[in-house]
Amino acid sequence: MPLPVVAVVGRPNVGKSTLFNKLVGQRLSIVEDTPGVTRDRIYSKCEWRSREFMVVDTGGIEPDSDDVILSQMRRQAEVAIERADVIVLVTDIKCGVTASDQDVSSMLLKSGKPVVLAVNKCDTIGEPPVELYEFYNLGLGDPFPISSQHGHGTGDLLDEVFKYFPDENYQDYDDEFIKVAVIGKPNAGKSSLINRIAGEERVIVSDIAGTTRDATDTVIENENGKYVFIDTAGIRKKSKVNEKIEHFSVLRAYMAVDRADVCVIVIDAEVGFTEQDSKIAGYAHEQGKASIIAVNKWDAIEKDDNTMKEFQTKLENDFSFMSYVPFVFISAKTGQRVNKLFEMINYVNEQNCMRISTGTLNDVLSYATTRVQPPSDKGRRLKIYYMTQPSTKPPTFVTFVNRSDLFHFSYQRYIENQIRSTFGLTGTPVRFIVRERGDSGK
Repeated sequence: MPLPVVAVVGRPNVGKSTLFNKLVGQRLSIVEDTPGVTRDRIYSKCEWRSREFMVVDTGGIEPDSDDVILSQMRRQAEVAIERADVIVLVTDIKCGVTASDQDVSSMLLKSGKPVVLAVNKCDTIGEPPVELYEFYNLGLGDPFPISSQHGHGTGDLLDEVFKYFPDENYQDYDDEFIKVAVIGKPNAGKSSLINRIAGEERVIVSDIAGTTRDATDTVIENENGKYVFIDTAGIRKKSKVNEKIEHFSVLRAYMAVDRADVCVIVIDAEVGFTEQDSKIAGYAHEQGKASIIAVNKWDAIEKDDNTMKEFQTKLENDFSFMSYVPFVFISAKTGQRVNKLFEMINYVNEQNCMRISTGTLNDVLSYATTRVQPPSDKGRRLKIYYMTQPSTKPPTFVTFVNRSDLFHFSYQRYIENQIRSTFGLTGTPVRFIVRERGDSGK
């Protein structure tokens, strides 16, 4: 199921970003810091009471404009209301209740969303200051005194937030559906592709708002299977993302990848490969998602007998970090090769879910190590005792060795290539986990 989303909102200088950093950096066990987001990271996947959730720092995404504080506060709250499952409103006990606080709390009350009120800068331990009671006037229930700087009170705050998380057992779609995130730069043709798929198949079950409320899901059933296509906003370069809504467009695109089984990365054939395409694809790769590169607007390219081959060769070099990914050249406008996508989606999803028996895996390992001896250092040679696959999505292999430092990246890549040449694993990344085991000094 989609992870719950917790948005941290509040006017400038109340400590939103400090609270965010405290939560994801110290008070919580970080599952992972989201790749693709630089220093002013927007969100992070976190864990509290054995439940993962996404925490969003709206403090880092204020627009570069001359708007007054109240206007900024309103826009910030409006976006947070739309996206979040739970909203944490951060206020400042040293300033008391301000007009901006009252304005946004009124807006949050009208939204019907769960709101937890955090009163920051209560830095002393013990009885809360009497000024805390002023914040009951906001009508948001009990205020929680916290210190984002020191971490005091954040546990109680998160316990309250936890109460409002959706049912953990809720499933937005059953396992028969393959969830497909269509991602890429703006104007690459993502929405046109989904419209073409929906229009041609004419078997749309429904168009429903995504369960994360940040994209539109198009549910399609046809002779190839059941699919949920998640249309996302284009991901722009960081330097071009100035407005708050644009930042959340980036956020929802990344969250669509987190939610998906397969990512269709749409490239504009007229523009060709760009650095931003690399970043978008890199995020899908880091998340272990099955992926397809769809080169759109192929109808607009002047071609001869070698055009497609030359174009693909260049893209293979550009996407060398995803050497496993297949390419398809399509036109959302004319429908050229669009139907081929279903076959490819099914195939790469199966590859992402592939499980290889330990016996078969170690037969391949034995052949590989016999063919090319493992590396050595100062007379000590790497020994790979055995390999097993504990999980899928993506296929993950645990190798037990005598010295992990000898299992260099280049030799891991060699072993990976041997596994791929035997089992395929097209369209999916693989993961290696190295475990060291002693061998009595031999």
